[in-house]
Amino acid sequence: MSLPLIILGAGGHAKVLIDALGTAAIIGLTDRDPAKAGLRVLGVPVIGTDDALVQYAAGTVELVNGLGTVRAGSQRQALFTRYQSKGYRFATVVHRAAVIAREVVLGEGAQVMAGAILQPGCEIGENTLINTRAAVDHDCRIGRHVHIAPAAILSGGVEVEDLAHIGAGATVIQGIRIGAGSTVGAGAVVVRDVRAGVTVLGVPAKEIEQ
Repeated sequence: MSLPLIILGAGGHAKVLIDALGTAAIIGLTDRDPAKAGLRVLGVPVIGTDDALVQYAAGTVELVNGLGTVRAGSQRQALFTRYQSKGYRFATVVHRAAVIAREVVLGEGAQVMAGAILQPGCEIGENTLINTRAAVDHDCRIGRHVHIAPAAILSGGVEVEDLAHIGAGATVIQGIRIGAGSTVGAGAVVVRDVRAGVTVLGVPAKEIEQ
């Protein structure tokens, strides 16, 4: 039997998650801003800051990471790691309008939003967000704490390492490796491997100084 859910975060991405999950399964939301306590987001109450979780022992609820787009995923990672280390588990979220092929592996806390497509042989790491209408073709390997932004396209056999960010509308051709902690800018077209920790922009994508 599924456990009740608490979403960590009460911003825009939380709204998307509420729509994907339905309100019946969700006890409430938390938020770092104490002023939001008592408010409702799409009918779901904000029960307080993250400290409100002390009322719910690990094993009695599942958590959902409600932080949305963060450039390199570090804040999403920190939130996930903090509560995973306390024994909590994170629910995997798949929107009813997503297309998930057979033989796709989803890690703990992975989120696949509306219109996203995952083709056979893909592996999605824990706490990774595949956002609205992103398309991930066959045999892609996507690491942990990655954000594939809306309408991004990954061709077959792409490898995306931990904490990378693929911007909205970006395209990565087949067989490319995107290094850990790197950022592919919105609309970029990646035709060669991207080193760890860098940002690439443009068509074709080129590394920029930071």
